[in-house]
Amino acid sequence: MIHTIHQLVWGPWLLLMILGVGILFTVKSGFFQLTGWKMWWKETVGSLGSEKKDVDNPHSVTQFQSACTALAATVGTGNIVGVATALCAGGPGALLWMWISAGIGMMTAYAEVVLGIRYRRRKKDGSWISGPMVYLEKGLGFYGAAVLYSFFAVLASFGMGSMVQSNSIAETLEFSFSFYPIATGAVLTLLILLVIRGGLGRIAKVTERLVPVSAGIYTIISLIVIMSYYDRLPSVLLMILESAWKPSSALSGAAGYGISVAVRYGVSRGVFSNEAGLGSLAVIHGAVEETTPEKQGMWAMFEVFFDTMISCSLTAFVILCVMGSGAGTCGLDGAALTAHCFSERLGPGGEYLVSLSMLSFAFATIIAWYYLGRQNLAYLASRTGMNARTAEMVYMFLYLNAVFIGCIARLETVWELSDIWNGLMAVPNVAALFLLRKQIHFPKKH
Repeated sequence: MIHTIHQLVWGPWLLLMILGVGILFTVKSGFFQLTGWKMWWKETVGSLGSEKKDVDNPHSVTQFQSACTALAATVGTGNIVGVATALCAGGPGALLWMWISAGIGMMTAYAEVVLGIRYRRRKKDGSWISGPMVYLEKGLGFYGAAVLYSFFAVLASFGMGSMVQSNSIAETLEFSFSFYPIATGAVLTLLILLVIRGGLGRIAKVTERLVPVSAGIYTIISLIVIMSYYDRLPSVLLMILESAWKPSSALSGAAGYGISVAVRYGVSRGVFSNEAGLGSLAVIHGAVEETTPEKQGMWAMFEVFFDTMISCSLTAFVILCVMGSGAGTCGLDGAALTAHCFSERLGPGGEYLVSLSMLSFAFATIIAWYYLGRQNLAYLASRTGMNARTAEMVYMFLYLNAVFIGCIARLETVWELSDIWNGLMAVPNVAALFLLRKQIHFPKKH
């Protein structure tokens, strides 16, 4: 039943919607992600250290903290576990479709963050509320669609935000360190509680420290493995290109089905990882106090670029260099497959390092997605008459339970549910981006 719903939601219609709006903004911007790369790189990475936090507002964050929190929500298990499952289910060609969806998705992310900043509103406690639910209501007057978006976003926070991440943490600790999943669930739930009780300020401080270190370590050990197989790189690239277009994959059963599998898993896992089209980046970037829509939009572009073009690609090349086209038939999946590939070249030490990186990524994602879910719940509370404080306490309780349940649930079910909720988030957001396209302005290239 769940698998059938997954296929319906992530059918050709949704893929065309997500890719179509990305192509629209890519053309409208004059291929800014390519022609303006010097500008958006300078305005993001090149500007680090120049921003200041509004010390008078405890709810504000710096641009770097916002970027780290956004990366925490995106550079999670999707970059390690999601890539592995995409390669197993969709074949090596899924990576090409992840690249394509991310390349055009950079402009989708830009557009949704620009709209998020433009339409954000300040709450009574001094914090900002931003995201698709706000521009659906204020920009288009689509009250019902805004409520639906927030509802689906809250569901997604239980899926990709908590259960998928905790599932991967439990699987990694069991595979690499022989920890019992139920014990992992208990300890992880307690640690998450200690962080999220401190609100956005504590979440931003934790991600500011976790994300750069974890990403740096993972990048280095991935490059070491890939370069040790440098002689296999040409065949890996050929494998990716051939698999993306030929009707063959690990799960193909009829002529032509392999292409649809590669596209579906490549795009859906790409969206799961970089979140371009979901609108979640607009929620996080809305917390930056002193900024412009265009500046935050360029940060969103960088986050999608780093997430998929760099981080996801590193994982995919490690797996394909080690396993070749046999990744889908080796009997391993998810975190276990990725850890195995690192251990093949680096031994137990490499396996432990990638496992620790994955744990850090997943932990950061859980706390970042708690904030995303809480913001959407706050919107629902304000528009449906719920008591905001009570709703937040109930949400925290349910979120922590989802973290624990994810540690002992079946991976396939959790992933497919997450994909479904992601798709249902994307529909109203992508529609809003198209309808508000005239209000999205792109930077002028110098």
